[in-house]
Amino acid sequence: MTREEMRRETAFELLTEYTKSESLIKHALAVEALMQAYARKFGEDENIWGIVGLLHDFDYEQYPTLGDHPLKGAAILAERGYPEDVIYAIKTHADFLNLPRNSPMDKALFAVDELAGMLTAAALVQPQKTIQTVEVASVKKKMKDKAFARSVNRDDIRKGAEELGVALDEHIAFCLDAMKQAAERLGL
Repeated sequence: MTREEMRRETAFELLTEYTKSESLIKHALAVEALMQAYARKFGEDENIWGIVGLLHDFDYEQYPTLGDHPLKGAAILAERGYPEDVIYAIKTHADFLNLPRNSPMDKALFAVDELAGMLTAAALVQPQKTIQTVEVASVKKKMKDKAFARSVNRDDIRKGAEELGVALDEHIAFCLDAMKQAAERLGL
């Protein structure tokens, strides 16, 4: 499959074939929206970057153990003919694999993955359960509270912004804005 042959609809079907959890599907949609926003910012292909975001955790529900995810998913993507750079970007979001994040796409995926979870959690504790009222300062405050969204890796959020070459506040603000624009499809 060439990059031109990659279709969002096909990627979404693959996601929902392997993922039944509504929260994991919403996470994939959030990461897709953030990847598309960064693709626009960097002048890259929104479709490809969005598909990378959509599929980065598609195998997680069935293969949640360290060592299986995302490698099992990478094998499935290879079988289905996805381009190597797409598969590689997805593999690089798993820090434990120690793969260098070389391309802007690799760096963006790592930078937005955990932050998408933090922003979603911050939205869900708002009185109206909406992303529209979340602010950068409140996200940073929640990042300091280890009990809040405890499965979100704060070090990965900081490291991701640094690798992307963006100040943390700017990265949070950019991602917040992108999620606010996509709020309806994210259910936020």
